[in-house]
Amino acid sequence: MSKKDMTTKTLYDLYIELGVSVDMLDPKAGIAVVNLNDVGFELPYKSPPFRPNYFSFLFVKKGSGQYTIDDHDFTAEPGSIYFTNPSNYRTFEWNAIEEVYLICFDETFLKENVHQDVFNEFSFLLTETIQPKILNIEFYNQIEQLYLLIHKEYLGTSRYKYRTIGSLFVVLLIKIKEFFWEDYNPIYEGNRSSQIVKDFKRTLEQHYRDLSSGKTQVVFRVQDYANAQNLHPNYLSTVIKTKTGKPIATWIADKTISEAKSLLQNSTVSIKEIAYLLGFSEAAHFSNYFKKHTNTSPVLYRKEQTLK
Repeated sequence: MSKKDMTTKTLYDLYIELGVSVDMLDPKAGIAVVNLNDVGFELPYKSPPFRPNYFSFLFVKKGSGQYTIDDHDFTAEPGSIYFTNPSNYRTFEWNAIEEVYLICFDETFLKENVHQDVFNEFSFLLTETIQPKILNIEFYNQIEQLYLLIHKEYLGTSRYKYRTIGSLFVVLLIKIKEFFWEDYNPIYEGNRSSQIVKDFKRTLEQHYRDLSSGKTQVVFRVQDYANAQNLHPNYLSTVIKTKTGKPIATWIADKTISEAKSLLQNSTVSIKEIAYLLGFSEAAHFSNYFKKHTNTSPVLYRKEQTLK
């Protein structure tokens, strides 16, 4: 399969395709916390190429292998932490797995359980490719306590477990930001196409914050995102599709649904008002759009969230 034709995958779908265990995964949760020893990789293992639709942190206490993200190769070594975000083409391989944990999560989980404005506080989440970080023993021990607590909660059955995980995850993100990315600037330029993607993601995030808060009522189209970078819309579309595997229209649709879910769960704003905030002329159009992308209605989604 070529890079161009590769669709994005959830961790659940990826593991199904790889033929390894998914017993520890809930495909509807928006987060997965995995001890890689439980997955059942036959070592040495090398994955086929894929594009994830999730963010991920990898914590390697004891293990060895390699990740390839786009054209960058990274060595997995003891005491390291890796962060990746959605859609980059990648493969991974493992030679040894002793103590390695993986946390994967999507934007909806962040908005519902961490903070609606999570990307403003933790801007490093918007970057494309970040070099792995080597932790000193003291700091790794702090991080390990957190991800083990998150893993324990993930395996539990509490009706509030995802809210608890969200609270623990905030602490984890703060620790990581403080230690590694306090001064991180998401528009740091690596190469031109990467910069275009970063700026597009940042503009997309800011625009939907403005829509949700009522600061603007004008919904951006592809031309608007291109104008923000002084680019031709066809060129912007080509760069985004090539670099991320998703067309701009899909990015906009995903962001619309993510913001809609956040508003439905975290506010008492009426569905009619949410439709207006997100640029729909009628609530019926919004409901049809939401159901098309989620297989449920806004009314049922809000009801399900209140029962959690």
